[in-house]
Amino acid sequence: MTTTKPAPPRNAVDRDPHWTATRERLARRQRPIAKMTICDNQTVKDNLATVQYAERRARALAEDSPSDKDLQELHKAAQAELEEAQKAFDAAAIVLRFQALRRPDFESLKKAHPATEEQAEDGMAFNPETLGPELIAAASLDGITVEEAAEYLTDWSEGEAAQLFDTAWNVQGETRADLGKG
Repeated sequence: MTTTKPAPPRNAVDRDPHWTATRERLARRQRPIAKMTICDNQTVKDNLATVQYAERRARALAEDSPSDKDLQELHKAAQAELEEAQKAFDAAAIVLRFQALRRPDFESLKKAHPATEEQAEDGMAFNPETLGPELIAAASLDGITVEEAAEYLTDWSEGEAAQLFDTAWNVQGETRADLGKG
């Protein structure tokens, strides 16, 4: 015997306050954002890494001996030093921000840059050489132009240029959904 669950009355879902609130939250969502941080000052980078390590050690010691006032003070001093090192790093660093495009816009951008014959033979669906500057400019929240993106991709080291492209590319596939436990 098959029992069919009756459909809810028309507009019942629309009158559900929970679903109304959920719809409003969904409408306000922003597309994902990714950051690329560049710090050309190796001394500042090394100092931050050293201070981070020292703070982690001091924290572990303080947590292992909560009644030891000297270790608690050592941890406080390490935290203060870390705060200063982080400020120095933040002042020296350049942060580039990229936001996922609307999916139709991303698909159109890829279609506007078809793979060359050779790239297609290698299984590629688009031409990353021509797509790269366009994607970087389109996804940039900092106003990077197509011309600037092309210059960066040409002039920067291979690793940094790849990271620039990858940051703009990877944010397009970022997901913040969690399937959860049934």
